[in-house]
Amino acid sequence: MLKHKMFLCFLFLWWTPFVFSQETPLLQSYQRDFTRADLSAKAGILQDAAFDEQAAEFIGPLYEFALRFALDNADILGDDPEMIHLAGVAASGAGSAGFKESLDTLWEVFSSYRDSRTRVEIFAALGVLGKGNGRVTENLNQYLDSQNKLFHSGTIPDYPTLSACVAALAQLGDSSSFPALFAAVTAGYPENITGEIAGALNSIPGNYPRFLLDIIFKNPPIEKLAAFKAGISGRRFSPAEQGQLAEAALEQGLSYFPGNAGEIAILSEMRYESARTLTRLRWSRAGALAVRHFYRVQTDFQQGIAPRERFLEAIHCLGAMGTSEAALALGLQLGLHNAQTEKTGGYDEDLTLALVRSLGSIGDKSAFDYLLYISYLPYPDQIQAAAKEALNRLRW
Repeated sequence: MLKHKMFLCFLFLWWTPFVFSQETPLLQSYQRDFTRADLSAKAGILQDAAFDEQAAEFIGPLYEFALRFALDNADILGDDPEMIHLAGVAASGAGSAGFKESLDTLWEVFSSYRDSRTRVEIFAALGVLGKGNGRVTENLNQYLDSQNKLFHSGTIPDYPTLSACVAALAQLGDSSSFPALFAAVTAGYPENITGEIAGALNSIPGNYPRFLLDIIFKNPPIEKLAAFKAGISGRRFSPAEQGQLAEAALEQGLSYFPGNAGEIAILSEMRYESARTLTRLRWSRAGALAVRHFYRVQTDFQQGIAPRERFLEAIHCLGAMGTSEAALALGLQLGLHNAQTEKTGGYDEDLTLALVRSLGSIGDKSAFDYLLYISYLPYPDQIQAAAKEALNRLRW
């Protein structure tokens, strides 16, 4: 306590000639009270000033005055709970007052104080005051980047501060934050933090689909998959945008040459997920890619690499494409099934039924012979009925 009183006495004598020279009388009065008060009472002076009927005339500069006090004494009292409380009150107040003149001071205080409370309040203020200020956004982007790198190195970040940074970036709404936020959403943070980051990415204006497409085309497999999932999991993207992302993901899954088993698994997952998305959207623009995917899965299924469910999905995907190329691939596959059934009497009911229904969905007349031949084979009633229905849907 003695140290605090001696320090404050010296500070008052040193500051007094400078801080009261060009200010309004009311501001000078609050500054004087603030300077004279013990550290424990300073935050209360700020809070009382906020309720002054004339607060609008001076409150912003008063918060700046308090922030400068916190900054100038960070080395001596930066760990003091009362100073931390004061810094938080001043930061919050500057944001509430809309006092943009405190932007630089807020960042300096952030750099000088390491506690969560102060930093969270500063990020909240920066999110309000820094909109449209590229330097503020860049500072926050760099901070998030640094936390991502530390996390990858095994250091656990201060999650409240990290969360506040993400919220501030969402509020600032600058597309320059896409890279840092995307790196964060793929970093492996806890689910609640990752959800906040994904929400920030979806809320920021800008060409987010183009950003994700660039990642799908240019980045390593793990990031390709993450970008694709980010695009199809949010409500921000239209069906057309989701279709473009799924088409790009399928193309990369088929064309990228992986370097190890881990990348092969990642790309396979991306192909399967993109095929399901294309099926849901009936995105016929990807018809040629869907045919390539079908043959890839067919080979993997025959070799025991891909499960039967994936092959069924590939069949449904071709049915959803509705192209003549898709019908040709499905018809050839049905012909193989018919030949096997004729020769051995055995068949896979689910696969055969999926082929028949998909051909009926497309309605291409090239499937006529394959569908008609079913009536001569010992398929069950369900397949026979599906084949008749498909025949009736063919377009001539």
